[in-house]
Amino acid sequence: MNAADTAWMLVSTALVLLMTPALGFFYGGLVRSKNALNTLMMSISALGFVCLAWVVLGYSLAFSPGTPWLGGVSRAFLQGVGLEPQGTIPHLLFMAYQATFAIITAALVSGAIVERMRFSAYLAFITLWSLLVYSPIAHWVWGGGWLGGMGALDFAGGTVVHINAGVAALVAALILGPRKDYARQAILPHNVPFTLLGAGLLWFGWFGFNGGSALAANSSAALAFVNTMLAPAATLCVWTLLDLRRTGKATAVGAATAIVVGLVAVTPAAGFVSPMSAIVLGGVSALPSYFALLWRARTRLDDSLDVVAAHGLGGTMGALLTGILAQKSWNGTADGFLFGNPKQFLIQALAVAVTIVFSGVLTAGLLKLLSFVVPLKVATREEGLGLDVSQHGEEAYARDEGAILILSEFTAESPAPVGVLAGSLKPEGGRA
Repeated sequence: MNAADTAWMLVSTALVLLMTPALGFFYGGLVRSKNALNTLMMSISALGFVCLAWVVLGYSLAFSPGTPWLGGVSRAFLQGVGLEPQGTIPHLLFMAYQATFAIITAALVSGAIVERMRFSAYLAFITLWSLLVYSPIAHWVWGGGWLGGMGALDFAGGTVVHINAGVAALVAALILGPRKDYARQAILPHNVPFTLLGAGLLWFGWFGFNGGSALAANSSAALAFVNTMLAPAATLCVWTLLDLRRTGKATAVGAATAIVVGLVAVTPAAGFVSPMSAIVLGGVSALPSYFALLWRARTRLDDSLDVVAAHGLGGTMGALLTGILAQKSWNGTADGFLFGNPKQFLIQALAVAVTIVFSGVLTAGLLKLLSFVVPLKVATREEGLGLDVSQHGEEAYARDEGAILILSEFTAESPAPVGVLAGSLKPEGGRA
């Protein structure tokens, strides 16, 4: 046991836990005001439901001895998980640190289905998804499974977290279908400062996400820490220049998105590439995500907050570029394609492919099964009213007395047309 390592991992666990409410603010600012509270709750609820699922069974499936495909149940309910060393830190702390990864991965998916998914169905989905989809992939890469044994490099979660969540988000968006207003009227962010605050807090927490993945206060943690600073900085610069070149304006939403894309891209590479390579990785990764966002806006795919472009594509770029830019002189583990090891790129490509297939198929199956038990999507009338009121009985922002009167008299049996109700409430918070 090492006191410095333990102290660093205590801090890192707290930093990663902070990322989940930070994600709530990042997402919450991008939706309409009538759905702000619901969007925040989608992240906050993961702190409870996914955390307990991880303790009860998820940790065991991911990190207990088992097959190359799945861990066993020997550590279910934290059996045998105490203060004994796991590496140089207490086993219990290692479990808690890994729990924060499971929590935020499930919460990431919510960005594709905000403003239309029934909250009870969402809770069931993220709880089961964390066990059936996240835990097996975590075992493959980090828990002694077959991808890790093959030599796949994923320092902090390019495949396990971001590609996994991005694919699940794509499948969920397709199964739920678009919002009723999608492609019919502008759906604008209601609070861009919230989104910038969320992006800043995510960047702050990501130092624990990547730096903590060294599981020690050592040179690997220092490398990951610095790369976590440099790669998003490069993405932010490239994204801003692309915005200026295309429209003549540098948007705040674009800047916040760029930060997240850069963080996502460097996650699998953080402890494996040099600082200069991290800058290259961050800059290059801006391009596919930027143009994917523009393309998606012209389609019928209602990935509400572009989880696929930011996390799915960003994670894919990061995983593949790790196979190109990894440098053994920096990581002590393996070289990539540019440094004489083309096999590493092929291993990375295989890890990306199997993660996409596994996550996509199981997420689709899980959502289809859930749809037989509980409706996945809210009714059109509830969507028009806003999910804050219909799913939580609360509002993020107080309305005037006229709107409150309308809300108090509205029931599910009310004959009032959705258009009349929505027009009375002024979804963006205007006066009735």
